[in-house]
Amino acid sequence: MNVQSFNEIHRLRKKNSIKVISILTFLLLGIFLISLNSGAMRLNPVGVWSTIMGEGTFKQETVLFRLRLPRMVIAVLIGAGLAISGAVLQGISKNGLADPGILGINSGASLVVLIMVIAAPSTLFANPFVLPIGALCGSCFSAFLIYVMSYKKGHGLMPTRMLLVGIAVAAALSAVSVILTLRLNPTEFDMVFEFSLGSLYGGNWDYVLALLPWICIIIPFVYYKSHILNILSLNDSTGIALGYSLEKEKIYLLLAALGLAASSVAIGGGIGFVGLMAPHIARKLVGPKHQYMLPVAALLGSLLVLAGDTIARSILSNTELPAGVVVSMLGAPYFLYLLIKSK
Repeated sequence: MNVQSFNEIHRLRKKNSIKVISILTFLLLGIFLISLNSGAMRLNPVGVWSTIMGEGTFKQETVLFRLRLPRMVIAVLIGAGLAISGAVLQGISKNGLADPGILGINSGASLVVLIMVIAAPSTLFANPFVLPIGALCGSCFSAFLIYVMSYKKGHGLMPTRMLLVGIAVAAALSAVSVILTLRLNPTEFDMVFEFSLGSLYGGNWDYVLALLPWICIIIPFVYYKSHILNILSLNDSTGIALGYSLEKEKIYLLLAALGLAASSVAIGGGIGFVGLMAPHIARKLVGPKHQYMLPVAALLGSLLVLAGDTIARSILSNTELPAGVVVSMLGAPYFLYLLIKSK
């Protein structure tokens, strides 16, 4: 391939990426507007607009500004965080089935959050700024177990072993969580159960402020390292020949993926498969180059979680489903499809 052909392909990919990002941004805004009007209390577009302009009733202002808007912003942030975390894990492991939920990273984070709840039940979910740090410790513990048991000297991380070990770690940590929930009283049990299913109930602006720094700092860092992810997706020898310390770069990126997954789980609970689906669909839309794939994956992740939460709030008239249940209904068949295709 000559330089002119390479530049032409690069130009076409960039043009296609801008087009895809524009369409997804438009869809996300559309879902956002639909979500504003969905839920137990219906707010029509005129009511939403008048409330935003300060002319709504006290009830409308409470529903829109204190309940609905922060929950939607949390859904967008969590979707982006989980999608980028999955993209990084897939790049590091060269395993297209890697996902923070499937690998047990979410289970480790959830387990530590549960332990914090048991240790201090009176402050149950009261301090959202502490939860991400505890969740990060849990996800690091899961990642350490997976890394040690999946690493083979001379071969590095073994992709298939990593997936199997991750599934085993997730199952073991989930079993411990189930045992610990038996110690909770009925009220605490209900809250922890909803949390484990990926509920966004109760999200307020404090939760947005707790999550925002993790997303705003780590995602730009991952994008800055997108050229490293391109190299890791090919082969390590190319990176070493170019003078990169790939093992060190893998650790930096792994910590970034853990930070995104842990903070998202701490605030939103166990929402699975977003980190699996979003990067896969993004690659199909714009190709494997991470400079283009990462923004598309983040938008797709936000779209999935926000749409899942909107459906969860609207599908039943007398109650709300956790958003994680709706996302899993989409993600589980997609995972099985990828698993069969990978054979």
